[in-house]
Amino acid sequence: MTKLRGLLMPLAALLVLLILVAVMAGYFSQKISPSLEPAPTVDISRAVAVIDVSAPFTESVPASIEAKETTIISSRLLARITGISVRSGDLVEQGQLLLQLEKTDLLARSQQAREQILSVEARLTEARKSLERAEELHKRGLIANADRDAARANAAALEADLGSARQALAEAEISVEYTDIRSPIAGRIVDRFAEPGDTASPGQKLLSLYNPFTLRVEAWVREQLALSLTAGQVLDVEVPAAQRALAARVEEIVPAADPGSRSFLVRAILPQNHILLPGMYARLQVPAGERARLLIPADRIARVGQLDVVWVARDTGVERRFVRLGAPAGNGLIEVISGLQVGELVLPPPG
Repeated sequence: MTKLRGLLMPLAALLVLLILVAVMAGYFSQKISPSLEPAPTVDISRAVAVIDVSAPFTESVPASIEAKETTIISSRLLARITGISVRSGDLVEQGQLLLQLEKTDLLARSQQAREQILSVEARLTEARKSLERAEELHKRGLIANADRDAARANAAALEADLGSARQALAEAEISVEYTDIRSPIAGRIVDRFAEPGDTASPGQKLLSLYNPFTLRVEAWVREQLALSLTAGQVLDVEVPAAQRALAARVEEIVPAADPGSRSFLVRAILPQNHILLPGMYARLQVPAGERARLLIPADRIARVGQLDVVWVARDTGVERRFVRLGAPAGNGLIEVISGLQVGELVLPPPG
């Protein structure tokens, strides 16, 4: 009896397991025969087809705004700075006083040169009178030729000394003028690199300024595009920080390519704009021929977070698709760079 009970328990467990497997496999439920449901009908009455348009294409080239006229102000003397009348951002006129250097010793040197001229002039006057007397006495035969020649040499030497003294005075006066440093151009101060009390050395950078009316954009353009540009050609320029779109005229194409990047430096003059500053980032739009552009109405685009979505009519129903957009094409159209193909039907976003 014990052996029989030991055999029945495993058989019962196995039977229960087989029943559970049959239930999970659906043997005790009604089966539905496989079939295909008809595809939902899509209303394409308001659908718009993706069109293909051939249009001029421009390549955006990173650029920088620079000043055509820029000047570094430095001293021609070794002197202490006594005053600076401008700061960064100030507008200055041509010839305006910017910086003053100590001039006491130079004024003394200039006065010394004037006194030297007076001294030489007095001696020269006496030498000329002595020469006149020597010439008269020589005609009478009262002095020798050597005495007359000595008088002539003395007068000539003093005339040379007078010329040298006058040159020394001119040099001293010019040095005094160098103590007043004036603006060579009309423009705006960029930065000041010294303060009153500092000692200025010849060639030391003291101020920098630029002409805000001569700004231009500079860009390194790859050789295939740069060779198609000509001087005087008008190109579009975008300045993202200032939210400005400007027209720039090509002024110069440097006739030598950079061997590393195989690109040419292109400079284009910008119109006057008080918002633009040197060093700002810009994008130069360079013509790059024509290309096919896929266009759809801009109102068919829905924004989901940072993604652009469209709804496309397909044979199997409506398909939601992510797209990458390009630049607006006018007339309410926008370029689609990827995500769609020509002829596909785009539906309005679901309300």
